Amino acid sequence: MASGTALIYDEEMTTHKLLWSDPICDIEVPERLSSSYEQLRSYHLVERCVHVPAREGSEEEILLVHSLEHLEVAKSTQTMNEEELKRVSENYDAFFFHPSTYHCARLAVGAALQLVEAVMAGTVRNGMALVRPPGHHSQRNAANGFCLFNNVAIAAEYAKLKYGLQRILIVDWDVHHGQGTQYIFEEDPSVLYFSWHRYEHQEFWPSLKESDYDAVGLGKGKGFNINLPWNKVGMGNSDYLAAFFHVLLPMAFEFDPELVIVSSGYDSGIGDPEGQMNATPEVFAHLTHFLMQLANGKLCVILEGGYHLKSLGESVCMTVKTLLGDPVPQITGEMAPCLSAVESIQNVRAAHKPYWKWLAYEDLLKKANSNPSTEDESQITNSNNTVKVERFLELHMKNILFPVPPIKTATTGSEGSEYFLPEHVQLVKEMDKTEIKALVSGFYADLVKEDKTLLSLGSMFVILDKILKKEVCNGIAASPTAALSAAVALRHSARFGFQRVLCVFVGDMQMFPNTEDGKMLVINICEKEQSRKTSCKHYISLNWKEDAEGNDFFSAVLGFILPVAYSYQPNLTVIAVGPNRNLGIGGISLLVALLQGLAESRIFAVIEDTEISLMQSVAEVLVGASTPPFGVYVPPTQEKVNKIKTLRDQFQQEWKMLQCSGKL
Repeated sequence: MASGTALIYDEEMTTHKLLWSDPICDIEVPERLSSSYEQLRSYHLVERCVHVPAREGSEEEILLVHSLEHLEVAKSTQTMNEEELKRVSENYDAFFFHPSTYHCARLAVGAALQLVEAVMAGTVRNGMALVRPPGHHSQRNAANGFCLFNNVAIAAEYAKLKYGLQRILIVDWDVHHGQGTQYIFEEDPSVLYFSWHRYEHQEFWPSLKESDYDAVGLGKGKGFNINLPWNKVGMGNSDYLAAFFHVLLPMAFEFDPELVIVSSGYDSGIGDPEGQMNATPEVFAHLTHFLMQLANGKLCVILEGGYHLKSLGESVCMTVKTLLGDPVPQITGEMAPCLSAVESIQNVRAAHKPYWKWLAYEDLLKKANSNPSTEDESQITNSNNTVKVERFLELHMKNILFPVPPIKTATTGSEGSEYFLPEHVQLVKEMDKTEIKALVSGFYADLVKEDKTLLSLGSMFVILDKILKKEVCNGIAASPTAALSAAVALRHSARFGFQRVLCVFVGDMQMFPNTEDGKMLVINICEKEQSRKTSCKHYISLNWKEDAEGNDFFSAVLGFILPVAYSYQPNLTVIAVGPNRNLGIGGISLLVALLQGLAESRIFAVIEDTEISLMQSVAEVLVGASTPPFGVYVPPTQEKVNKIKTLRDQFQQEWKMLQCSGKL
């Protein structure tokens, strides 16, 4: 498995700049690139990345997407004077030429291709290219919206041609619709294009009918173009996460891409004058973390927009930190999507129902979008006040950033474990027997009755303590009684002062911790209803038996477990796998991988000691050195879709991230 994160940056690309006064174009400044790079440097991220040089894209490469006529016009501008440049620029919507524009645009294309090369060749696992001019608005025959050549589209065509790829996912989280990318691929089923964008019922630029949710692609490409229009400003972290849980991620896992490319515009972040959205920089860490679970980790992030320099720089850093495998910061803000976002999500799901198996049994109706909502928008930051946003971000980043624990994953040296666990797992020394006895008799005597179970808790305590003290990021322990270990771990964490612990238990849970005080949320994934306990806000029973053909657990994780977990916002996650597990290794690995976005990636996994191959797979996920195979994607049956819907209806008032349809 490839390791390392590529970073591509060439100062030459800052030479492209506006030579005359133009109030529309004056925000696309060279400092967008240089200040982002400086911010990466200040966080010491540059030296942690693999430096890959940019190169100029060749004419042949540009012609994979653009017409010869467009290329010739661009080429001719190199020797023009200012008056001529201005005249040519006026032929396009929101674009400016400089004598160096053609060279910079070729470097931007080449940087995107260098990144794809490095990732596809296995030189690195993933990476980011800081480029300008951006690309996603440019069309086959025209510059548009600050974009000359469509860097991401050329990269996708190049990857198909050079590496024979048949499934590429492009995620466009810029705040503008990448209509150029849509036009290029709308008839192509080998590219799944997802864009969310400020739309405001077609009032916001580029103000196109085909940017709405019902533009699903044409001909063979039907179902492979996903537009999620935001019909009001002020969208925040929870709206973006809801879009991923309820639209993008289920489609992406069903599509099963071989490569993921992000059109990474940060004008969808807080303070941006274009987007006027409210999402804070750490949301991009979460979005990046989710995308890293696809395509065996092959992820290429290519810069598009972003015009508030501080917001842009911090968001770039959050993205790169996550690509490097750092723990993901806790998300902030209320975890409840707004009504307007939920309506848009519902409409996209309804429009795509004919094309996607995961939506086949969903009961979906289109919702007439309510007029600009009367919801309280008082929390919206005044985007015009740059200084205010800068001050806010200064404090905000101090609050959410934390020292990365020196060790990623810990376990205790059970007999022979070093032979089957990944090399990066750190072995820690077990607790002394008398110490365990003293600890148990003092606090857990009612739970622990036998000496042999008592001794097995030694490894659990020592790993959990290291996680709780933030000396290690996560850990894994084998236990002869996973249920008991989990129950003791939950109480131990509460004693330690952890107020919100998420426990996901897979298999038969023989003992039920007290969840009444809200200090823990238990999700029990079992084959049949547990008669001893009824579901309530902090104890949820999910009956699930994995399909024999492969992994059908995607729909439960994305449609239910993740939204509940993100609504709860735990500060520790405990995952316990007990006897009679009803999920395969792929399903459990998926669960562990996606839950790493929570609690600053603090996860403690406790697994029945007979499960060596499961231990291996979970340890691999925790170390983050590779994305284990999640198994063959199987769409959920009607019965399972109904089961999730029933649970969603039951809990969506309590756990608001479950909401994906407005009241009909």
